[in-house]
Amino acid sequence: MRTPHHLDAHPRPNPYEELAALDDGPLEETPLEEFLTEERDAGAEDAWAPPDHRRGGKRRRKNRFAGLPLAVKAVVGLVVLASFAALGDRWAVLYAEHRAADTLKDRLDLAAAPEVEIGGFPFLTQLADKHLDSVKVTVPDVAADRVSLAKVSATAHDVTLNADGLTSVRGAHVPRFDGDVQLTFADLNRELGASQVTFTGEGRDKVRANGTLPVAGHNLRLRAEARIQRQGERGIATEIGNMRLDIGDLATYRPGTRASEGLHLTPKGTADLARETRKAKALLSVPAIVQRMGVPEATVREALADDGKLAELTGSPRFARQAAGLNLIDLALENPDVMRRLGLDPNLLDSLSGLTRPVLADRLSLAFELPEPEQGDVRLQDVRVEEDGIRVRVSGSGLSVGG
Repeated sequence: MRTPHHLDAHPRPNPYEELAALDDGPLEETPLEEFLTEERDAGAEDAWAPPDHRRGGKRRRKNRFAGLPLAVKAVVGLVVLASFAALGDRWAVLYAEHRAADTLKDRLDLAAAPEVEIGGFPFLTQLADKHLDSVKVTVPDVAADRVSLAKVSATAHDVTLNADGLTSVRGAHVPRFDGDVQLTFADLNRELGASQVTFTGEGRDKVRANGTLPVAGHNLRLRAEARIQRQGERGIATEIGNMRLDIGDLATYRPGTRASEGLHLTPKGTADLARETRKAKALLSVPAIVQRMGVPEATVREALADDGKLAELTGSPRFARQAAGLNLIDLALENPDVMRRLGLDPNLLDSLSGLTRPVLADRLSLAFELPEPEQGDVRLQDVRVEEDGIRVRVSGSGLSVGG
């Protein structure tokens, strides 16, 4: 039998009653406007602002400039004024150069406006004095006889202007100038060579021409030399020499009437006669050829009857010299079949007979002459062949441009 529970004689306190005992009474009511006012005041005191890292701020900089000595301020002002003056002077130069280029283009009938560069500083002072230290003019494309592309560059010194201000320059007087004319090989190749002949420099006064020349349907290799020299005071001339046209490796044509000129077999062509019986017999079967070579008739008959004798004759050094000395042009019209057996086209040989030295020289001529001015004097000083072309030094005096 379980023992019954005994009730506690001291009951537990009520927790809500203990809380009520701690109460100090009702709270005083705070007006809403007063609460909001306090919040705004606190926010105003704690408002965040970015830190100012500048040293002293604007006021300090103004104070620093204000504290500069008067002399320093004057120097700064002068530098600023000088900069504006220089800028205005350069603008005036560019304007004058543009006007001069347009004027030269119209009066000289140029394809494009030249480049004009006015020297000396300041320009406005020179303009006020109507005197320019120097004026450089570069014309990239000028007609020069057969060569339509030439670069002319000249610098005029001590130029006197006929002007009433920057916008009313009527003309100029040039007491002296110097410059050069350049004919580039690239232009010469395009103008004269027509992509078939190229020109290259060789020494101080020589130009070599190499390429191909079409003759009677055959492209013959062309080789020639042009010696450049002055002609008078304003022109240059070319003396064409060592001209030759190669017909493959069989024959070479040199225009002219001397014994070494005309159409002759090459060393390889004469060597082929010793190896090819048909060609040798064709050559020796023409009495006129045998007579010109100076071969005895008895020797020729033996060679034509015996291949061994033929090889012995055609293989000798003497026969090679005699065959190389033959001018085949003289024999082509009378013996066309023989020329065909040698591998030569009679039509080609007929065309070569009309291709004289003057005709070839005219195709390779580089000559030109500077125009004579209406006033003053222009003359050539020096002609020189350089790596990229022909350069001609020029000088002049007493020239006038415009009114």
